[in-house]
Amino acid sequence: MPRHDDEVDLPTVTDLYNRGDLEPSDKPRETHSASVNARVSLIRGDITALLVDAIVNAANSSLLGGGGVDGAIHAAAGPRLLAECKTLKGCQPGEAKITKGYELPAAHVIHTVGPVYFRTSPLQAKQTLESCYEECLRVAVDNGVRTLAFCAISTGVYGYPQEDAARVACEQVRKFLETEDGQQLDRVIFTTFTTPDVEAYDKVVPQFFPPAEAS
Repeated sequence: MPRHDDEVDLPTVTDLYNRGDLEPSDKPRETHSASVNARVSLIRGDITALLVDAIVNAANSSLLGGGGVDGAIHAAAGPRLLAECKTLKGCQPGEAKITKGYELPAAHVIHTVGPVYFRTSPLQAKQTLESCYEECLRVAVDNGVRTLAFCAISTGVYGYPQEDAARVACEQVRKFLETEDGQQLDRVIFTTFTTPDVEAYDKVVPQFFPPAEAS
């Protein structure tokens, strides 16, 4: 997958297949959907640089900033983001809350708290991560967001295995985009940064968003 260099038109998975930047899976989990593939993007880059309606922050329960993508988003957004987050009184794992984007190119930030993988059972972690994606998508639609960029929730210091996390992300996004509410989203962007996340999404995205010939 190519690195994202702030191009205005984010490549869809259909574009990536056509350019040879994404390889079809030999074991697709879903059938081909041209309309869904046209609304999903996969990039490697800095989520804080994206000019979209909303980006997703993998936050901690305090919503007061932290390391990794959380720290990067707060640093790029400026102190007014922290000030608004202080009014939200935290967020429970699996939930999501929206704020303005302030100094970010993105108009909004949707903050969600993923599971700490080694502090719970794999089943509970999966259910919590599923809820993160479901809630982010719901909050996005409820607030008129049409372009939404996800980071790889919980795969950093929270320790969720990258491929398993990518599978949850793709499954929940695919399911939502096929609903009536999902029709209100013009684009969902999976944004990866670290090599393990890049490799996981390159493998998993074709399973849930296969090209026509793979269906």
